[in-house]
Amino acid sequence: MAVEIVYETHATTTDNEAGIATGWLPGRLSDLGCRQARELGERRPGDGFAAVFASDLHRAVQTARTAFPDGRPPIHQDIRLRECNYGDLNGHPVSLIAAQRAQHIDEPFPGGQSYRQVVTATRAFLHDLATGWDGSRVLVIAHSANRWALDHLLTGTPLEELLQAPPTWRPGRHYTLSTDWPASIR
Repeated sequence: MAVEIVYETHATTTDNEAGIATGWLPGRLSDLGCRQARELGERRPGDGFAAVFASDLHRAVQTARTAFPDGRPPIHQDIRLRECNYGDLNGHPVSLIAAQRAQHIDEPFPGGQSYRQVVTATRAFLHDLATGWDGSRVLVIAHSANRWALDHLLTGTPLEELLQAPPTWRPGRHYTLSTDWPASIR
């Protein structure tokens, strides 16, 4: 069997609009982001999700709760789905983070973490998903670093290659997580 994962990046935040890399700061949805979150719920009302898993950072939780205000499907917050912690650079310009991204694949940002650490956290999340949600379809609402981790872990794309391209938004990326864990995960 398998777990079908539909991945959505949290809706647009005021920081996104200002060109700020929020990192582990909470962030909040902008007016556009609130509309996007409502549209997410409208786009997926009967998609058969057993659960929604969201980063515990405010902007992801706000996206999930706005999309599914009645709590159906149930929303689970998970710290392992957090954005990369840019440490001393949380809240700094996106351009600064983008220019340093390749340097922090394995070396943590000062006072923060590396992208490889995000992969490790995402791997642990996927392990629990594979063992506890076999045969289910779930929605994951998280951040760009988590999407890169999913692409790396589930498609085998090198992390170095993923981090070279700027994050691109598109609704509903689909992944299949085989439950023959960990053999199916690189």
